[in-house]
Amino acid sequence: MVYEGMRSVSGPLLASLGASALIVGLVTGAGEAASLGLRLVTGPLADRTHRYWALTILGYGMTAVCVPLLAVTPFIGGAGLVVASSLILIERAGKAIRSPSKTTLLADAAGAVGRGRGFGVHKALDEVGAFSGPLLVAGLLAWRNEIWLAMAVLAIPGAVAMGYLLWLRRRLPDPSVFDDAGARPRTASAHTWWQDTLGVGLGRPFFRFAAASSLATAGLVTFGVIAFHLTADNIVSLAIVPVIYAAAQAASAVAALVNGFGYDKVGPRTLYALPVLVALVPTLAFRTSALVCVAGVLCWGAANGLQDSTVKALVADLVGGERRATAYGVFAAIQGLAAMVGGVLAGALYADHLNLLIGIIAASQVATSVLLALTLRDLRSDRAAPSTHAPAP
Repeated sequence: MVYEGMRSVSGPLLASLGASALIVGLVTGAGEAASLGLRLVTGPLADRTHRYWALTILGYGMTAVCVPLLAVTPFIGGAGLVVASSLILIERAGKAIRSPSKTTLLADAAGAVGRGRGFGVHKALDEVGAFSGPLLVAGLLAWRNEIWLAMAVLAIPGAVAMGYLLWLRRRLPDPSVFDDAGARPRTASAHTWWQDTLGVGLGRPFFRFAAASSLATAGLVTFGVIAFHLTADNIVSLAIVPVIYAAAQAASAVAALVNGFGYDKVGPRTLYALPVLVALVPTLAFRTSALVCVAGVLCWGAANGLQDSTVKALVADLVGGERRATAYGVFAAIQGLAAMVGGVLAGALYADHLNLLIGIIAASQVATSVLLALTLRDLRSDRAAPSTHAPAP
């Protein structure tokens, strides 16, 4: 509720402080890069220290503090843009700190019920906040048309979330007891820190899938650039932007549930929907018709839903439980570099070279599909290998 409420207006907020489309693309792209790339460190840190809960709580705390502080940026003159950009980047760093640990806790708990369904249901519940946060912001903007006020009010759900998280930590100290493989052993890593950071031993299918997902991440234009387009070209009013963003979160929840349940029923080939959705986003979202733009934003939301649910379920199935946080960190770091490139590319090309941007993204999603096909072929081979060498009864 807190960080999605902020993200729904981050583009217009930065623009009101003097940012250009390129700066918006750079800041939002760099924010996503930070939230993904820093996990290269925080993933191995979680597996080595087993401080999954502590890192989760610290990361959420950074979000709960940084977002309300954005309320002061319109009142500090020329420093406002620098401070706002810094707070957005720090908030994204908080996500990097918590995400490998949080996702590992979720993968443990979901193992007993099916990871596709587990991550799908989690994403759908997550989107309740992602839907209500932007709607709260939209209501406040309709009332006062002041972004700073909306940021200040988001301190309330942030405080409630932190209290609930601390309570949950006491109730469920070790979710790995619910994993299908049993509780996670507290054994030392067989690799050095640098080997863990580089993902040594995670396997070829893992890295192929990381490459496929990174191309999807690079092609998925950040909402900050889309929101800039919606307001700068007067396609919709500022107060409507969070409503559109909320609709995208609803699409994300539905896509996560449908694809997650499909993952458990028919397997990871349900992920072929991801490159199709990513390719549709710039084709639709950067038009001048409000309805067509909304359709593009809904595709954007659905693609995000798959990336934050079924994609993570496949990572959990590709990597053993003892190195899952490390794997999520390496996976996210590869995506982070792609997010940085994608954010700058979209900010630089959308105004004067839109067709070129659409073509580049479409081509990248063809490559995504090819890499995904190779990953699934490797996964089938790995699963078949034990039965091939099984001893005779």
